[in-house]
Amino acid sequence: MPVTAPPFRSFVDDILDSLAAAPARETLVHQGRRITAGALRALVLRLAHALRAQGVERGQTVTLLSGNLPEALATRYAANLDGCPVTHLYNKLSADAQAAIVRDVETRALIVDPSYAARAAEVTALAPVPHVLALGDGGTGTDLLELAAAEPAEPISGLARPEDICSIRHTGGTTGHPKGICTSFERAGRLRPEPGEGETGRPRQLLATPLAHAAGLIADHLLAAGGTVVLQDDFVPAQVLAAIERERITHLYLLPPLLYRLIDHPDADRTDTSSLRQLIYGGCQASPARITDAIRRLGPVLMQGYGQSESGSISVLTPDDHDPNRPERLRSAGRVLPGVEVAIRDTDGNDLPHGDHGEICVRSGHLMQGYWKQPELTAEVLRDGWLHTGDIGFLDAEGYLTITDRIKDMIVVVGGHVYTTELEDLLNSHPHVLQSAAFGVRDTDGTEQVCAAVVPAPGAEVDADELRALVRVRRGAMYEPAHITFVEQLPLTDAGKPDKKLLRSRAAQTHEADEKAA
Repeated sequence: MPVTAPPFRSFVDDILDSLAAAPARETLVHQGRRITAGALRALVLRLAHALRAQGVERGQTVTLLSGNLPEALATRYAANLDGCPVTHLYNKLSADAQAAIVRDVETRALIVDPSYAARAAEVTALAPVPHVLALGDGGTGTDLLELAAAEPAEPISGLARPEDICSIRHTGGTTGHPKGICTSFERAGRLRPEPGEGETGRPRQLLATPLAHAAGLIADHLLAAGGTVVLQDDFVPAQVLAAIERERITHLYLLPPLLYRLIDHPDADRTDTSSLRQLIYGGCQASPARITDAIRRLGPVLMQGYGQSESGSISVLTPDDHDPNRPERLRSAGRVLPGVEVAIRDTDGNDLPHGDHGEICVRSGHLMQGYWKQPELTAEVLRDGWLHTGDIGFLDAEGYLTITDRIKDMIVVVGGHVYTTELEDLLNSHPHVLQSAAFGVRDTDGTEQVCAAVVPAPGAEVDADELRALVRVRRGAMYEPAHITFVEQLPLTDAGKPDKKLLRSRAAQTHEADEKAA
């Protein structure tokens, strides 16, 4: 007799199994609400039934316009259980940009956080959708939670197939029009629950960055591992520090600029952070000088993760590698993960030896399926099973990977290339500099000028000529910024990365005004 293949199970099934294993344990915390594993599992199942009852079918896109609500997380799981791809909009994009994404992904149902009701009205006026559903009584669309309450919390068979799209995750748009990165259920993989550590040893993760970004994936892994996720609506340093102490947070994820703000906050020195076991940072380049500050403040708990939405995780710099006496190691993104292949290639596609700079190319079982409705761009980035990341870097003889720039951020000047991270590391090494961002601005003759935005240390005085002299002596005239502006803090994208697109635009406008005045 032919052997029948077992039904496909996705990462959502793993999460639901973990929730069912200990239904009474605390699993989500948000604004004073404490939600048990059993309650979260029941909500996911009721929502899955409710979406099916509304006529939302396998393969139809569900789009979320929501902050860090527990109900938003449950809705994503429910939609995936129904075999639907999910897009989670970045909240700080304009209504026009959000509407373009809603239209582009062919949204069947827009699920709205009540606090974004006004924005939802703007978006749907520009991009009408068949179903507008609210996560509560918000005055926009039908109350999905009310519909779900009338449904049974009975187990439901997942409709997803391995090749179906699980998520369409859009880039933040810092380097041009946002691209929809498609990940299939098969490539999203299964979440293997970790061995139980006892109730007191379970991980407690604080998420204060958008669930639409990496925080959502982190929540998936924590819930599958039997942990607790504490959700905050936004990153506010004082609130994050208070939550670490109050909730005895063991795990934290931050982008580097947010980590710097955390350790620089006046409350940092009087907050008990001894519960922290692991603080993962990543998403953009980190400053070795500032990471050293974080190690001294928080102890040996830092771990850097490097990856992309297109590729999944690529490499990790472990806590043992975070040695303040080895800044060259802190500049790296760590060793390549098992199951991931990395090649450094030149513009002709040739592999380069250790130490040579080239494009980082990756091959693994977790690469994206492609860009949504952009086959030409997909073919350009995915070639012969390798993802061309667009990052410039090198591998050393010990197998450590160092990222020196994005191809689009690399500044092309007369005489060569300026790698922005190298310039930023040097500026950040000045005792009176807290943080910096380097970028190129194209001149009227088509050449690029090196520019930098610098955040001075509190109460410190430093001038542009002093910094230029430092760069000229240490890196040479090619790296010397033509323009340095001083700012109170760097502008950040919705994901928490330095917004170089905005900095570049501001600098170009200032340069144009100066030329007209001359």
